[in-house]
Amino acid sequence: MAGNVKATPLHDRVIIQPAPSTEKTAGGIIIPDTAKEKPQMGIVVAAGPGKKDEPLTVKQGDQVLYGKYAGTEFQYEGQQLLIMRESDILAIL
Repeated sequence: MAGNVKATPLHDRVIIQPAPSTEKTAGGIIIPDTAKEKPQMGIVVAAGPGKKDEPLTVKQGDQVLYGKYAGTEFQYEGQQLLIMRESDILAIL
């Protein structure tokens, strides 16, 4: 579940659970793991307090769009997550 992360990011960082990548194309062809593209959408599962003069605009539960190479992947409690700065987020969907 997206809201079960007990870690708290610092300052203007957010933790995102990436959306699952697609397994098949529209035509039904199965895509192998080596050919899958990284998802660029996800759900914010934790957000830091923001900087002193800049509060965060995203909150837990927001679905966001981020850059293709944004963030750092890590494993936490069996979940594959991303941590990134709020400035790497392109849009709230």
